Amino acid sequence: MRRYLTGWLLKTATLALLCAATAVSAQTASPPAEGEDVFKVVWHVDFPEPRRLSALIQNVNNMVTTLQGTLTDYDVRIVFLAGGVRFLTEDPLKGTPFEADEAFLRQRPELLQRLQQLRTLHDVKFEVCEITLEQLGLPKERIVEGVPSVRSGVVRIAELQQHGYAYLKVE
Repeated sequence: MRRYLTGWLLKTATLALLCAATAVSAQTASPPAEGEDVFKVVWHVDFPEPRRLSALIQNVNNMVTTLQGTLTDYDVRIVFLAGGVRFLTEDPLKGTPFEADEAFLRQRPELLQRLQQLRTLHDVKFEVCEITLEQLGLPKERIVEGVPSVRSGVVRIAELQQHGYAYLKVE
């Protein structure tokens, strides 16, 4: 299993780097916010651990409620790639390194509900990496409704940083 996982991760990383270096991404997600008076943040979710996602959700919630309390305009994005894609689908991802185990299956409904609340209550925008979907053999239709795709998650994060977004990631 370790050999399979290492080989798969190497292939995925190589493909992501090649696409990042050579592809111009045709974004289907909303364009970056303009203006210096907008608080802009991009969160990077490439991990499969539910504990880390739960911490991220709490951090984002704290961030946006603080900004709302000070009447600050914001544009908060979460870009999902690699293992993070498992949080945007109910597909068990059988045969992949991110296959749902029993513990994750018990936690998934609550995590999905909390993610949806970030979108609906706080207008946090999600984006998902097409390269990861292709590597996992996961059709876009199996992703939570309303989440736009970007060709490369890492390219999208870099693009947003070039537009003044702060980069954050939960460890």
